[in-house]
Amino acid sequence: MSETGVDGGEGEPALHGDKVKVDPGTPPSLTWKRKLTAEESALSSFSLSIKEIISMAPIGYRLWRHLRVEKNKSTSSDVFVDPFTKRHTSSCHGVPIGGIGAGSIGRSCKGEFMRWQLFPRICEDVPVLANQFSVFVSRPNGEKFSSVLCPKSPEILSSASGIGSWDWNLGGQNSTYHALYPRAWTVYDGEPDPALKIVCRQLSPVIPNNYKESSYPVAVFTFTLSNLGKTEADVTLLFSWANSVGGDSGLSGHHFNSKFRTENTSGVLLHHMTANGKPSVAFAIAAEETDVVHVSQCPGFVISGNSKGITARDMWHEIKERGSFDHLNSEEMSLPSEPGSLIGAAIAASLTIPPQTVQTVTFSLSWACPEINFQGGRTYLRRYTKFYGTQSNVASQIAHDAIVDHHQWESEIEAWQRPILEDKSLPEWYPSTLFNELYYLNAGGTIWTDGSPPLHGLRTIGKRRFSLDRSNSIFTTAAATPTPTPSDQNDTAINILDRMTSLLNEIHTPVSMSSALGTNLLQKGEENVGQFLYLEGIEYHMCNTYDVHFYASFALTMLFPKIELSIQRDFAAAVMMHDPSKMNLLQDGTSVQRKVLGAVPHDIGMRDPWFEVNFYSLHNTDRWKDLNPKFVLQVYRDFVATGDEEFARAVWPSVYIAMAYMEQFDKDGDGMIENEGFPDQTYDTWSVSGVSAYCGGLWVAALQASSALAGVVGDKGSEDYFWFRFEKAKKVYEKLWNGEYFDYDDSGSSTSSSIQADQLAGQWYARACGLSPIVDEDKARKALEKVYNFNVLKVKNGRMGAANGMLPSGEPDLCSMQSREIWSGITYAVAAGMIHENMVETAFKTAVGVSEVAWSEEGHGYSFQTPEGWDFEGRYRSLAYMRPLAIWAMQWALTQKKVPKNEERKTQIKEESVVRQHIGFSRVAHLLRQSDEADSRSVFQVIFDYTCKKMVG
Repeated sequence: MSETGVDGGEGEPALHGDKVKVDPGTPPSLTWKRKLTAEESALSSFSLSIKEIISMAPIGYRLWRHLRVEKNKSTSSDVFVDPFTKRHTSSCHGVPIGGIGAGSIGRSCKGEFMRWQLFPRICEDVPVLANQFSVFVSRPNGEKFSSVLCPKSPEILSSASGIGSWDWNLGGQNSTYHALYPRAWTVYDGEPDPALKIVCRQLSPVIPNNYKESSYPVAVFTFTLSNLGKTEADVTLLFSWANSVGGDSGLSGHHFNSKFRTENTSGVLLHHMTANGKPSVAFAIAAEETDVVHVSQCPGFVISGNSKGITARDMWHEIKERGSFDHLNSEEMSLPSEPGSLIGAAIAASLTIPPQTVQTVTFSLSWACPEINFQGGRTYLRRYTKFYGTQSNVASQIAHDAIVDHHQWESEIEAWQRPILEDKSLPEWYPSTLFNELYYLNAGGTIWTDGSPPLHGLRTIGKRRFSLDRSNSIFTTAAATPTPTPSDQNDTAINILDRMTSLLNEIHTPVSMSSALGTNLLQKGEENVGQFLYLEGIEYHMCNTYDVHFYASFALTMLFPKIELSIQRDFAAAVMMHDPSKMNLLQDGTSVQRKVLGAVPHDIGMRDPWFEVNFYSLHNTDRWKDLNPKFVLQVYRDFVATGDEEFARAVWPSVYIAMAYMEQFDKDGDGMIENEGFPDQTYDTWSVSGVSAYCGGLWVAALQASSALAGVVGDKGSEDYFWFRFEKAKKVYEKLWNGEYFDYDDSGSSTSSSIQADQLAGQWYARACGLSPIVDEDKARKALEKVYNFNVLKVKNGRMGAANGMLPSGEPDLCSMQSREIWSGITYAVAAGMIHENMVETAFKTAVGVSEVAWSEEGHGYSFQTPEGWDFEGRYRSLAYMRPLAIWAMQWALTQKKVPKNEERKTQIKEESVVRQHIGFSRVAHLLRQSDEADSRSVFQVIFDYTCKKMVG
């Protein structure tokens, strides 16, 4: 799609043609804006009702008990969430820096560097206040101005030698921050010198279809300096940086800094000797030297503590009095810091600007943290090491290259974004929100590996798991079986059964074959772009949570499709995994197998990703009804997006098994799966029973997608069989239609008639895949109109998003915490579904509520940390969450090439024509059927759970 750039291979430019000229000193017209004087607002989190507290008490107790045990062990928690620990929050987040998957450093709209995420699961939210840009101006008439380019924070204490002694003179009244991810601009209009306009443009190399530079841990800061006065101005820009990775890490001691010089750049390397078993990190701060700009270095100063060297006050005084570090008597390398002491480094770029002229100064910040260590004992290398190697001192080379190449990067980013920014058919709020929601690809705990196998630690030896054969040929037959007939060669059921017969031999294969590493599914000649992980949320520690990725994945599909295919290969491999090790559930305290053959995992893991999936432990997700259909739909959507038939053939056996696994949930044999009376889908506190609008619709759409994918890989029998099943299930699904919308479920409970915002998820995805609609078009439009009129308009006049559940009376569905919430990502997805039904105006009126709450100046301060959801008062749950990336599903719907509507088959598939396929499918399904787990709860647990359930009726 032209909106996302042209495919580029490794190291190739993402966009081609004439270079787009960009003025770094001029922000685009449509950006997210804030004055630097904007007051920070306190963020309000959601609260539970008395009924919800009682119903969730067993879960809360088990979670608290487990966390207490883990805390006593002083080890990383084996629980995916910790609601009992209070986090530092801020309403001033801005565009984070760095590429994708190399670690992230956040930056506030006021200029602070905050929210450090350089290691798995660790997020240091508090700013490191010594990390600043500052300006010093001197004019011939004796006027002098100096200030840190950040309003003074209450946390900055006055001290004789620390950063409190610096000049924190920026008022911010005339300064404005502009954000359009991956760029940001801060315009200092006459501050601190009334006759000097300063624009700082921040840029990170996040470029669609670019799988090289997009992985770099680097950001470039270009200052455009406009001297509006009648006299020349001597200007020095200072970039100071603490030797810290956030929190109190800088106080652990033994850190040191060293100068470096490369062609046209000078800077300082800060070597951080990370404590507590984490890998070391090196930072590089650099500036470009030109005929106009002179760069000088201060390799070390003491911010706090008793380390030897000049103090922060002395460093500041040197620049203020002399304009550079040229007279500073400093060694090439600083002394190592003392424990309890924090050191930093600085570089200064000095120049003289004649009156009525403009000059630019360019800085860069990079870091090198090549290794990713997981608690399970395995170590991976980050993607950028493929191009720079694993030494920490490469940070200086990355910083240099960024200064050299950033003009090309910005040109490609501008070419990608400009058509959307200039599209007058779009509402003004949409383009900036669309791009800024992409912050999560950087700041979502993202990890991008180089694709090589992990380095195994001793803790990984001796584990025995197995996996069904995942050989690339989908029609391979075991050598021990008779020579297959031509018809057998195209029978997926026989192929799957043959693989199952060799299961005992597979148990003894190498460990990597019993993992979810999808690189084993790469075909000859296909590029290995590495493995990709991102958290469900910075508060919810699970990688690639699949039921949520279902919504968020459109961003990767449109912008980085090779990464998206890598994720899908991982999950295709995971379908074939079986891990019988036991895990305890928070929901009821029972013990279940971690992952069974045929089930799509909830997540790819956290403690030991790819090898120990399902870090989520609230429910037994092997019995969830949405994960397997979502896998099938995403696979087909990604085939449609890429046209990659090799990918389709490689993952087809996993698709078939995923569908066969679901057969056990069709209790009455009518072709439709049934929910089992607990929250067995993405709404994991909202119970559902019987045939449901949400899971049922996903199942119907997945049957059609399976038929279409079978056609792609040449399995005519399965193509006909799944189409027959699709038509059969579609008739059952239609029974949920009540004349106005599709009922929540058919259980006949008091909330069965709830109006679910997400009731047409299956219809939405079918449309997104270019498949036939799963319901009549007039019913789809009518149901979505009902959602708009009730779930949207009846909540604060439509300015909050879509409530998950509303009763026909017009009141919110209060049966669970989640039914009464508004989920940002679901609202975007519902809007995308509306666009597919040609309800474009209604779609934007629905989605604008998310923008109002999260991104508007009158909203709740959730910019660059859009939560999973909020209640009717805007109180959040789970800041910085994956699902809001679903706004790119709207863009997909807006730009998707219109495909001809699938003609109904001229001859209906008759049951007798697919009997052979049904027998094979049923045999596979039978072998995949789960046995009922014995209740492993204690007597106390059973009594406690029963009492809580009785109390809430």
